[in-house]
Amino acid sequence: MTFDSLNLNKPLLNALGDLSLEKPTVIQERAFPVIMSGIDLVGIAQTGTGKTFAYLLPCLNQWKYSKEKAPTILILVPTRELVAQVVDNVSKLTEYMNLRVGGAYGGTNI
Repeated sequence: MTFDSLNLNKPLLNALGDLSLEKPTVIQERAFPVIMSGIDLVGIAQTGTGKTFAYLLPCLNQWKYSKEKAPTILILVPTRELVAQVVDNVSKLTEYMNLRVGGAYGGTNI
């Protein structure tokens, strides 16, 4: 299986190409169709298996541009380090999309 077979939009495929990623990991392959169908999912996998991309790819694939200033996707994570990781990964995946990303966590000025 390749990312092409997941029917991702062209901007995401271009970003994945820039990252030299061609094939989804097991968690990405299994999570993608479930999340795209609108069903809630809990995925458990070891560190470094691509869990962040497993939920970001379907969310970003369904994202539609809006002139609204309110967030259209909100991702909650439990630690400051995960906030930084998610913001970094969203930035990499949205290189070819007109999207703004921001991270907020406690202990600093927003």
